[in-house]
Amino acid sequence: MIRIEVVDDHVVVRSGLKLLVESHPGLAVVAEAGTIRDAVAAAERERPDLVLLDLSLGRESGIDAVSQLKIAAPGVRVLVLTGITDEDAHEEAIRRGASGVVLKESAGDTLLKAIETVHAGEVWLKRTVTARLLRELGGSTAATVPDPQQARIATLTPREREVVALLARGLRNREIAAQLHLSEATVRHHLTSIFGKLDTPDRLTLVIYAFEHGLASPPH
Repeated sequence: MIRIEVVDDHVVVRSGLKLLVESHPGLAVVAEAGTIRDAVAAAERERPDLVLLDLSLGRESGIDAVSQLKIAAPGVRVLVLTGITDEDAHEEAIRRGASGVVLKESAGDTLLKAIETVHAGEVWLKRTVTARLLRELGGSTAATVPDPQQARIATLTPREREVVALLARGLRNREIAAQLHLSEATVRHHLTSIFGKLDTPDRLTLVIYAFEHGLASPPH
C-alpha cells in the first residue's frame, strides 16, 4: 500500500484527487492539507510514503514546502502536481528535493503512473527539464569533492560503481541487468545499497551526485 498525503489549497481539488487515487488498488490517501504548516504537521504525524504537492498554495509557494516535508518525514517522496507550466519553477522544486512534476492538465492515468514511478525511486520529469538540469551540471563537475564525500564513494564496490555509471547513461533496471548479466532483483539490491552509502534518496539525486563527484560524465 502506498500511503499518500494530498496538499492543495482547494478543498474540491483535494476531494477529487482522493477519489482518483483511491480508485486505484494499492493507493490510499492518509492525510490532506491546504497550507504548508498543516502539510508539514500531517507529514510528521502520518509519515506518508509520498506527498502530492501543488506549487500554488494561496499566498504560499509549494516550492518552500518541499524541503520542509522531507525533513518532517524522512524518506518521503514529493511529487509536484501543479497547473504552473513555468519550467524554472519545476526545476527549482527538483533542486529542493522533489522527485517529479505532473501538470494538472494531465490525464488521471498519467498521475497514477507517476505516483507508482516516483514511489519506486525513479523520477517523473519532462525531457526538457531533465536536459536543462543536466546541462547545468556540465559546468560544475570540476569542483573539488570534499573529503567526507570521498569517504562515502570509497565504500562503493566495483559492481556498484558500474551500476551508477550505467544509471547515469539513462539505463533502466532491466537494461542495467542485461548489461551486467544480473537479475533485476540484484540490480535493485545494488541500488538500495548505493542510495544508503551515498545518502541519495532517489535515482535523479544519485545521477546528479555521480556527475558532481566524478562517478560519471554528464552528456555533452
